[in-house]
Amino acid sequence: MYEFHGDKKRYFDIQAENAAKYVIPFIEEKFPIREGMRVLEIGCGEGGVLKAFIDKGCTGVGVELLAVRIDDAKQFLAAELASGKAKLVVSDIYKVNIEQDLGGKFDIIVLKDVIEHIYDQEKLIDWLHSFLNPKGIIFFGFPPWYMPFGGHQQMCRSKICQLPWIHLLPRKAYQWLLQQNDEKVVDLMEIVDTQISIERFERICHQTHYQIQNKKHYLINPIYYWKFGWKARQQAKWITAIPYLRNFLTTCVYYTITPNK
Repeated sequence: MYEFHGDKKRYFDIQAENAAKYVIPFIEEKFPIREGMRVLEIGCGEGGVLKAFIDKGCTGVGVELLAVRIDDAKQFLAAELASGKAKLVVSDIYKVNIEQDLGGKFDIIVLKDVIEHIYDQEKLIDWLHSFLNPKGIIFFGFPPWYMPFGGHQQMCRSKICQLPWIHLLPRKAYQWLLQQNDEKVVDLMEIVDTQISIERFERICHQTHYQIQNKKHYLINPIYYWKFGWKARQQAKWITAIPYLRNFLTTCVYYTITPNK
């Protein structure tokens, strides 16, 4: 596991800076963010991404399954919570009451590094229609499954399990390898079960009555600047245009989608 995942405050600051530098400008390419807009982040963790939107003048609501992560978020967003600019909810997103728990619908919904952990992604994406204000948008950022580290090998301790594309071994062989190296088998196999490719994501969007408003594919994920010191680099257009192959060479994708009119 990369060191900054163990330092929750540093991780919070990194997420806030990354969102301010890359996520918000990407959204604003097609959707100007105005003061007072309501933003929902699903899987908000410690709240770093939400912080960037609040600093932009938005009101932020974060929903997170793990209470321990919300405990950290309450500490890091104490001023925002006190001023009413932030609200944090520990819950399964399917169990929240939009009005009572979240205070109403939203102009922007954010899922950053979340959709690849969700079972039945089609159900969730379809469900999000009910959370959006008219003309609202949803942002997704995620690593395609077939990319070199799409199995979240950063969680591994052993060098062999950190190898690029090692997660694409046949399921039983990969599970055996993880077991032999005393890795977090349950967590890593969950990523195998919830894998999502670029093609699958775009297909789900169309099937659940959204249109893709904007997209950007990265050869070098923006977050890698903080992990490795590598500067973000957008994927070559000719690779982005080739279905399936692009998954193996693209470390991160950004999308905004909006309901069909």
